[in-house]
Amino acid sequence: MCTTSIKTVEEEGPLLSNRRRRCFIRCAGAVEQVFHVLYVVSGGGHRHLRETEVAVMAKLFESIGKLGLALAIGGGVVNSALFNVDAGHRAVIFDRFRGVQDAVVGEGTHFLIPWVQKPIIFDCRSRPRNVPVITGSKDLQNVNITLRILFRPVTTQLPRIFTSIGEDYDERVLPSITTEVLKAVVARFDAGELITQRELVSRQVSEDLTERASTFGLILDDVSLTHLTFGKEFTEAVEMKQVAQQEAERARFVVEKAEQQKQAAIISAEGDSQAALLIANSLMEAGDGLVELRKLEAAEDIAFQLSRSRNVTYLPSGQGTLLQLPQ
Repeated sequence: MCTTSIKTVEEEGPLLSNRRRRCFIRCAGAVEQVFHVLYVVSGGGHRHLRETEVAVMAKLFESIGKLGLALAIGGGVVNSALFNVDAGHRAVIFDRFRGVQDAVVGEGTHFLIPWVQKPIIFDCRSRPRNVPVITGSKDLQNVNITLRILFRPVTTQLPRIFTSIGEDYDERVLPSITTEVLKAVVARFDAGELITQRELVSRQVSEDLTERASTFGLILDDVSLTHLTFGKEFTEAVEMKQVAQQEAERARFVVEKAEQQKQAAIISAEGDSQAALLIANSLMEAGDGLVELRKLEAAEDIAFQLSRSRNVTYLPSGQGTLLQLPQ
């Protein structure tokens, strides 16, 4: 059957190219020799393999190795022609002959020309960055400010960002524009105003910085002041001022307390004076009757207290103890 197949291929030779025909003939011959060798070996091993048969098997394995190598090379070429863009990312294609392409590649798997085109992947999700800045206030006080920024690139402007700035656009742009904007805004306020009007300062910095970043193709989702400190001299002066204010508050409290005590004493004295005056007037009007009434009330109270006491109190008769009741 193998011989017939070889003859058939030779008869249809004009329909195939010479290279394919020779390759097919060689493979068919090699397969025929392999089957022949296997047949001889399976017949009991009473016949030794000829040198030609060993050579045929060696050529067959060599062909298989070449085929595996070709498949590996082909797989590498196909793999180099594919690239993936993860979620939240975008890609810009750089062509060695035409430069950076204007189209932005979205998420998924895409094709490119191997060794001619190269993908540059950008992270388009919001990312935080802290930028420390040392600047001066309106009253020439040193101010240390740390600004936290949430930023992301405009996806449609990625080719321009890559061409004009580069992949590390955040390292090149954000520190520069943040320092510029902070110096301009902080210079409008005194050191004390930076503390008392911190929300206003943060809002102005956010507005100016967002507008400035948009010229570079960046979107700022959030801008906030996370750290605000002053120089050592100013900090000590503020602490001394706070101590003085606390001492003044304490002294004012002491004065107010003394004034209240004075007023309470005056009111108490006035009450005693008025009470004495009322008693004197009552005595003048009622004579000894009021005094006797008070004696009776006192005696009644003493008797009530003694009646509730466990101790027995003996009062000698006829001694006029405690008070003299009127006859």
